[in-house]
Amino acid sequence: IEQRLADAGLPDDLKYLAVAESALITRIDSHRGARGPWQFMTAAARSNGLRRDGVVDERLSFERSTDAAIQNLKRLHERFGSWALAMAAYNGGETRLSRSIRDQNTTDYYRLSLPLETERYVFRIAAIKIIMQDPERYGYFLSPGGSYDRKRFDVVKIKSAHSVPLLDLAGAIGTDFKAIKELNPQFLRDYVPRGTHTVYLPPALGIKLVNHLAAEDTRNPHVVLIASDRKEIRRH
Repeated sequence: IEQRLADAGLPDDLKYLAVAESALITRIDSHRGARGPWQFMTAAARSNGLRRDGVVDERLSFERSTDAAIQNLKRLHERFGSWALAMAAYNGGETRLSRSIRDQNTTDYYRLSLPLETERYVFRIAAIKIIMQDPERYGYFLSPGGSYDRKRFDVVKIKSAHSVPLLDLAGAIGTDFKAIKELNPQFLRDYVPRGTHTVYLPPALGIKLVNHLAAEDTRNPHVVLIASDRKEIRRH
């Protein structure tokens, strides 16, 4: 998230919005139907370029949903003119926020009467930042070895006219189904659907898949290695 925000020229502190939304838990749902680390509703997901249907839910892709959230926040900032209002719109909806601004004749987030959750939202994000920057000051002590390990993975792009079973992918590169499934929660079924998709694989196995498919006949999908041995902290 930090790298994506930097690439987009947006404030680094926006990363704490994702913590407020989901605690960075990929497979998390709200009672209203929002899903994923950035808690997109279905309509908002689709309007920000995320696929959501019976076989793929890109809200569950940490990478794709992060890109969509950044795109959305950038647009909201351009519309409302401040990051406080952009975050309020992210939480409470831009239509409701626009109506509140119009009816109350102010663009000051801190002087707007909004639903209580939205009024608290920016303060909640600020509190998360303060605690996470100095957790021990607030009584949070992480024991040695108590943090999540960095996940390492390769990134490949697969283009296929037919679906590709995840079990077949795992067998071709010498890993197991669970390893592929956990790295790709966006695939709701046990296969990569037809079309073009980005797939995450255990480290150093991307090139193995490329070589395997290159040795097969032309009916097999086309695969391109995008990156090898990326690393990040993710996926509870």
